[in-house]
Amino acid sequence: MRRLPGIREKKQEILPAGYLFDNRALKRLIAPLIIEQILAVTVGMVDTMMVSSVGEAATSGVSLVDMINTLLINVFAAVATGGAVVASQYLGQKNRKRACESAVQLLIVTGIISLLVMGVSILFQRGLLHLLYGNLEPDVMKNALVYLVISAASYPFLAIYNSCAALFRSMGNSKISMQVSVVMNGINIFGDAVFIFGFHMGVAGAAFASLISRMIACVILMVRLFDPKLEITLKGTKFGWNRRIVGRILQIGIPSGVENSIFQLGRVIGVGFITTFGTTQIAANAVANNLDALGILPAQAMNLALITVIGQCVGAGDYKQAEYYAKRLMKLTYLINGICCLSVIATMPLTLKLYGLSAETLVLAATLVLIHNGFAVLLWPASFTLTSVLRAANDVKYPMCISMLSMILVRLGFGYLLCVGQGWGALGVWAATILDWTVRVICFVRRYRSGKWKQYYRADA
Repeated sequence: MRRLPGIREKKQEILPAGYLFDNRALKRLIAPLIIEQILAVTVGMVDTMMVSSVGEAATSGVSLVDMINTLLINVFAAVATGGAVVASQYLGQKNRKRACESAVQLLIVTGIISLLVMGVSILFQRGLLHLLYGNLEPDVMKNALVYLVISAASYPFLAIYNSCAALFRSMGNSKISMQVSVVMNGINIFGDAVFIFGFHMGVAGAAFASLISRMIACVILMVRLFDPKLEITLKGTKFGWNRRIVGRILQIGIPSGVENSIFQLGRVIGVGFITTFGTTQIAANAVANNLDALGILPAQAMNLALITVIGQCVGAGDYKQAEYYAKRLMKLTYLINGICCLSVIATMPLTLKLYGLSAETLVLAATLVLIHNGFAVLLWPASFTLTSVLRAANDVKYPMCISMLSMILVRLGFGYLLCVGQGWGALGVWAATILDWTVRVICFVRRYRSGKWKQYYRADA
């Protein structure tokens, strides 16, 4: 057939026979993940901006509790990651029944853990804040206590939501979790506006908005998982305890949870160093954390995508594909991550004006963002995204050990020396963070190149 002038034939992607993911499949997986991560971070920024209108004590109190929330949420996310890896590997084996069984076990485990965490957080609220941050200023402590108690009530809903979203990603379907994220974050923003500005509820308003939005998102995803047409469905799957599958999930989830918890705990302790320098430094650190998160969004989205892609390749026993996709997605991560980090730096003169804080606070926040995002262009993907390749192949103990040692010896050790010992304040903590990233990059790149991560997965029937 004669081709019309000016019409180009669409170039077809050519992959070796049997490859699991073409360009279209990767786009369907990755694009919604990036959008979902952007939504999560921008809503966090909106929370901080709205709360900042109440005052710096409120901003500081919310930021301190958000650090604890992030620590605890990472426990849920780690268990969800364990479930996602197991489900992805079963799908790679073409074992749909076991994939569905693993989904049920994941929901049971995350439900139990989140209820325990909620109870401990509410019962020991004041002691927890004193343990992590010492003697806070009275206004900051008051706001932090209110925000912590209401936030804790949302943990079970958030844990189940994360687990359901992880299961959809295991099927290569991140569009559904993105759509629900849009609903959840829209409700959160609307709730913030109504409770904070309409009812003048301050930090309690922000916390209630998050609680309501997480409840609704949890219910929506749970209902969607009962669709019998899905590769992984709860329809017709028995809700009983399966010790073997739970063991597989926790074998991956516990080391990942310990690693993530130690990492977040280190961040919390680092902020504890900063709190000794007053509200200005606490607020500047909170603003910088918001803006920094925008720069590393693609890498965080790729963490989730790699679990699905590498998990299915490993489940199929095809490490050639695993290496191919690991290299391809890491290159893409570096490209987009670099663009985002530099964009955040370039737009700071505009974004910082959105925060109703003092000039001194905003100048320090800008300096912290420059440090973080400038180095993140080179170090962040290899420091954090590459570990998803190892986890998806069941190589979880090595990343855990390296992360713990680097956090304790480098980030906290040098952080205390520079922040408190040398009097650098927040600058000292963030300088130590860059040293920590450097150590992680060296260790994880060497691990990947050695090929030892290929020795840990054992298929079962």
